Amino acid sequence: MASTAVQDVAMPRLSDSMEEGTVLKWIKQVGDEVAVGEELVEIETDKANMGYEADVAGTLLEIVVDENETAPVGAVIARIGEPGAQLPSPAPEPEAPAAAPEPEAPAAAPEPAVAPAPPQPSNRNGRVKASPLARRIASELGVDLASLSGSGPGGRIVKKDVESATPSAPMPRPATPAPQPAASESTETAKGTVETVDLTKLQQVVARRMSESKATAPHFYLTSEVDMSAAVAARARIKEISPEGEVIPSFNDMVVKASAIALRKFPRANGSYKDGRLELYSRINVGIAVAAQDALVVPTIFDADRKGLREIAADARSLAGKVRDGSITPPELSGGTFSVSNLGMYGIKSFGAIVNSPQAGILAVGEIADRP
Repeated sequence: MASTAVQDVAMPRLSDSMEEGTVLKWIKQVGDEVAVGEELVEIETDKANMGYEADVAGTLLEIVVDENETAPVGAVIARIGEPGAQLPSPAPEPEAPAAAPEPEAPAAAPEPAVAPAPPQPSNRNGRVKASPLARRIASELGVDLASLSGSGPGGRIVKKDVESATPSAPMPRPATPAPQPAASESTETAKGTVETVDLTKLQQVVARRMSESKATAPHFYLTSEVDMSAAVAARARIKEISPEGEVIPSFNDMVVKASAIALRKFPRANGSYKDGRLELYSRINVGIAVAAQDALVVPTIFDADRKGLREIAADARSLAGKVRDGSITPPELSGGTFSVSNLGMYGIKSFGAIVNSPQAGILAVGEIADRP
């Protein structure tokens, strides 16, 4: 039985859509004292990189999930407790069944003596201490974990230890099928050099949610041209009378405000369809699509119907800056009831935006241009 003084630290759910997280950096190391509210670990979520603060005090006794490893929400990533407390033992690996003796087998010649392998870090059941990722890579590369020295906490074998090792006794590999005759022109030759790039966790989530939205939410598109002459004149006047350094609302800020006013007038559009029912929201929170590094992120301007243009402009610039420097937080990406996506600055006349589920709609904004 593990001591009650030992507390498990679980992978936290840092956003509504988070299913797993990747440990980017351990702020504290094994043996360090940890106080409640002190930053313990930096985690990459499906929306942002977040520092996670400890909710218990004590000594960091064990790191279960190493840096650059991924674990599902709720999985144990570390343990905190009193110094010297007994840690729980992992379940032992099942032993292979003993082979039945062959009848009348001749006595085997004694094998030459070999020097014993140096002792390796292991837990209390004799199993070599290695991270799950290190075990998988070792299996793929045919590396014997017992032959390695671990550089992780407590002598634990981690990814870099396996990758830097040279397999001494390759593990058996599955039989490789016989090569087929090459086609007259291979795919690689036709496409040139093909580079495969792994998606970041954020890109994976954006791709999955957009695909799910397009497949599960019926999309239909309505296009209308709006006379923006008054808006152009109003912005020019605001710019003219504003002191130097003051935030000037953009046309997109005006569109966000106009959308909020429309949603207040037509509250059924400020809702979502969920579990066979309509959910109508009292707050009008407009999400604005912002291009991050190789991804699209939608931070939220809360209570946009109650804010003035300058306040919306200040919020929009602050949120966009946080998205681009990676400091945006999950609360700032949650709670949207409607979204606005603007590509007008790129000369796009019109486009079909994908609904940010479970919201009911999204406004796609094109360019402002003179019309006869």
